[in-house]
Amino acid sequence: MWDALIDRIFAPKPIARLVIVRILAPLAILGFMSHRIIHASDWLSDAGFRVPTDVWDWRQPLPIPGIPVWAAWSLALAFLLSGLATAVGFLTRWSASVFAALAIYVALADRLAAFTVSKLAPMIGIALALTPSGVVGSFDAWRAKAKQLPTRVAGGCVSFFQIFLPVFYCSSGIAKAKGAWWGDNWYVLWTHVHDSYQTHFSYWLAGVMPTWMWPILQVTVLIYELGSPIWFALPWTRTPALIYGLGMHLMIGLMFGPVIWFSVLMMTLLIASYAPMAYLERIPFIKRINDGQPSFAVAK
Repeated sequence: MWDALIDRIFAPKPIARLVIVRILAPLAILGFMSHRIIHASDWLSDAGFRVPTDVWDWRQPLPIPGIPVWAAWSLALAFLLSGLATAVGFLTRWSASVFAALAIYVALADRLAAFTVSKLAPMIGIALALTPSGVVGSFDAWRAKAKQLPTRVAGGCVSFFQIFLPVFYCSSGIAKAKGAWWGDNWYVLWTHVHDSYQTHFSYWLAGVMPTWMWPILQVTVLIYELGSPIWFALPWTRTPALIYGLGMHLMIGLMFGPVIWFSVLMMTLLIASYAPMAYLERIPFIKRINDGQPSFAVAK
């Protein structure tokens, strides 16, 4: 059983799944960070407010002092350009490496506003840098003018994201269950739609949805997240889990304003990891990558 599991994880998988992550994930991250990038002088420089760095506390990340204004703008521009270069596949391994390094820096430097997206950005950048994500469907592939392009990639390159998602969801579910989501307050989800991220849609939804629906939605989210390793591992529950996850993140994006970029990022990872190839291949770009090439080599 162990050998069968290892073979399944590392068996070659469609490289199109990795290409989807490379194109859309950096764009979603940059979309979230755009509000910070346009205010780089306040965001990263010593001209804006900074958390004091003269006191070391083990509960805080590495204290990083502010940098000069010109350096803050240069760093923000480099972060933007490296993310865009990764998305189009220009010198992909180098651009993704720079993107990951800068993402690590800004996540540590921006301690007060570090969010899930800014914390996931380094992991995604490193994964793209260490995989052949720019071999096809990229500027690098066009520049190489190779006649034989791989349609498969070493399985671990895709399995990394496929394993990450249920681990992420299950961890989130455990945190919710240990907090107030289970038993303490059945209307935690209802209170969220009245917070500072409230949108016109969430305001409308809070007014029209019956009160008894909110505890049900809260419980279904817990069941989905806590059981996600099972839902995504079993073939007969994988597609329903994918559909529920996409719907959940769509609602999150509609109800919680700036969190829409988090939803776009998670929907990208869900689709790239678990959407059936039969549906993905209906997209001409994906179909050409996956089975329209003259070679079926495996990229590593």
